[in-house]
Amino acid sequence: MNDLGAVKPDWAWAPFEPSASQPWNRRAAAHLYRRAGFGADSRQLDAAVKQGAEGAIKKLLYAGSSTLEDAPAKPLAKGGFTMKADMMGSMVMSGGKPQALGAWWLYRMLHTPDQSLEKLTLFWHGHFATSAAKVTDARMIKDHDTLLRRHARGNFGQLTHGMAKDPAMLVWLDSTTNRKRRPNENFSRELMELFCLRVGNYTEEDIREMARAFTGWEIRKGKFLVNDRQHDKGSKTFLGKTGAFKGEDAVRIVLEQPATARFIARKLTRYFVCDEPEMPDALIEPLAILFRENDLQVAPLVERILRSNLFYSKHAIAQKVRSPVELGIGLLRSLEATANLQQLNQSLGQLGQALYYPPNVKGWDGGRAWINSSTMLGRNNLVRRLLSDKETRFKGGDLAAVVKSAGVDGSEATVDWLLELLVASETPRSVRASLVSLAKTSKGEPHRRIAAVIHAISALPEFQLS
Repeated sequence: MNDLGAVKPDWAWAPFEPSASQPWNRRAAAHLYRRAGFGADSRQLDAAVKQGAEGAIKKLLYAGSSTLEDAPAKPLAKGGFTMKADMMGSMVMSGGKPQALGAWWLYRMLHTPDQSLEKLTLFWHGHFATSAAKVTDARMIKDHDTLLRRHARGNFGQLTHGMAKDPAMLVWLDSTTNRKRRPNENFSRELMELFCLRVGNYTEEDIREMARAFTGWEIRKGKFLVNDRQHDKGSKTFLGKTGAFKGEDAVRIVLEQPATARFIARKLTRYFVCDEPEMPDALIEPLAILFRENDLQVAPLVERILRSNLFYSKHAIAQKVRSPVELGIGLLRSLEATANLQQLNQSLGQLGQALYYPPNVKGWDGGRAWINSSTMLGRNNLVRRLLSDKETRFKGGDLAAVVKSAGVDGSEATVDWLLELLVASETPRSVRASLVSLAKTSKGEPHRRIAAVIHAISALPEFQLS
């Protein structure tokens, strides 16, 4: 059991200092890449070890810059990636089908040199959950995605103000029917319950009164506008404030609540550190203070988490269940592979994580909800398909070439290398011995033998954790 009750905040959030008992090595670097990104190949892990913990964190979080302000405005403009991504986006827009956008995003996740940007965009996609099942306009969904990515590690206040006027969000929460004679409470409720404050920090009266502030907010020709004739200009009282508030005022007042910083700090900590149990208030408060002091800037908060003692401790390592996206993209990135992303997108949807199709306004529950008897089999089958599909390409040519390029030779060394690359926790000796035996006795060409070992690893309970 992950007991966080005895963890002292001063120790938890102090910078991690490598030691003999907790060295900065390839396994620690792999942990960082799995959490702050989707995974790393062998060369990236070697480079991270040389950079040291702080250097690796800076490079991963800021795409090679030392601060968010210095981070490249277009980190994807590398090796022709921007052109390919834009071309795929244009194809989606011309077709008008949001279903195709999932493969487009998987392409970004797999090829981007800025993994943390995509990982945080995925976090906000689940936080401000908006589904193409209802918002069927592909351009609206694409613009929604662009808004998430623009502010993913920037200012949470700006992101929330943007979401309040985002056409996809307005359609998703029926805000386009919000009239002064009949206010629609959906957005005001979710703004407080799911986006900023959490249940217990507002009342039903606050919801009703705040809904009036957003009356008249509409969409015309796919763009946000305020219909002044439908806006309630009367005095409103919510969250202890009274005035003739507009929607912008309502968002500002919500963001000013102390509960907002605590709520976001808690969610980001769960996302990066551990699924269970919920973080004690005493552990969250230092992060909430940091978040408020930095004007709700996301990057300093995430950096504090990634640099912390807690992040590299037993309370974090192998304490999260990999989401389907993390599992699929992580496997491909670790093995320097590419695959048919349309098929991968469909497979991830069958495992419960179709991008741009969160199940409801709460997004994906995550954690243990990803795992049951059906999804365990499905996850194992996904790995098998990725390894055996003729459309899967490995940078070195095949798995044997990838292993050779990493300087690995022999069955035992190959198993140890794969476990270090793909599994977050130490593997029992008996399991390792079985894998080594499989590596030695499997028939067929080297690629098939290595694939058999990886497939066996993917069936382990330890493989499901990050």
